[in-house]
Amino acid sequence: MMIVNLDDAFEAYLKGWMKDNAQKYGNNMDKLEEMVPDVYMEFLKQPLESLNGQTPEDYFGGIREAGELVSMLRAYILRHTPVPDLLLERIVDTGEEAVPLLLDLIRDPAQDEEIRMTAVSLMQEIGGDQPMNLYIDLIAPLAEQSDLGDICAESLSTMGPRVVEPILARYETAGETAKNIFADILCNFPGDDRIYAILEERFRTQSAMRALFASYLAKYGDERALPALLEASRLPGLGYLDFVEIANAIEALGGERPAEREYAGDPYYEALSHMGE
Repeated sequence: MMIVNLDDAFEAYLKGWMKDNAQKYGNNMDKLEEMVPDVYMEFLKQPLESLNGQTPEDYFGGIREAGELVSMLRAYILRHTPVPDLLLERIVDTGEEAVPLLLDLIRDPAQDEEIRMTAVSLMQEIGGDQPMNLYIDLIAPLAEQSDLGDICAESLSTMGPRVVEPILARYETAGETAKNIFADILCNFPGDDRIYAILEERFRTQSAMRALFASYLAKYGDERALPALLEASRLPGLGYLDFVEIANAIEALGGERPAEREYAGDPYYEALSHMGE
């Protein structure tokens, strides 16, 4: 197994290419930079000494076993070496053969978090809902936001409405952070009274995230949220950003936008007011 920094190798190749082709393109840096993607594709076909004379395409294309590819992925990340796109593409190409190996990485808390997150991304590219319950299990106990939890939530959102029932089954026993993450996913699937009740409850109780949950209610598209939104728009001490999101949600649901309030002195209002100066 050869762990090669292809980014560094390409950077050296690109410098040489630009030196050789500067006159051809009239020393036009914009034009030279436009050519970088094509130069990269050319680079992938060049023999590299660091790959024992093989081209990057031939080296990674010649690895057929999913196990070897996934082991190489771990090695790249653990050695803090940029993971080549060719390696990621080869893992995706192996499809179902890679699935159990990637799931083992995701569920193993001893693995480096970047390894687990990369495995989630690869599973999303491979497709399928095999990791659905695993992702829900990983999110449910979270006491605070995490990058791994976020990417699991993103992947769940792409699986469609089949995630709704498993999430609802875990919702009541989940912590507050997990409930907020689950609400973010559920707001993509309108037409369920249980989901609406969750979103309205989150909006009413999570005052520090009022703007976020107003946007979820707007996305969900249920006009029953209007009374709660209108009530919140009149709260004393309501921050400017919260007011804007709430007002936007009211409009999105067919209500009349609340009258503007006085926000002189609010740091967000002042910052936005001076952006055009």
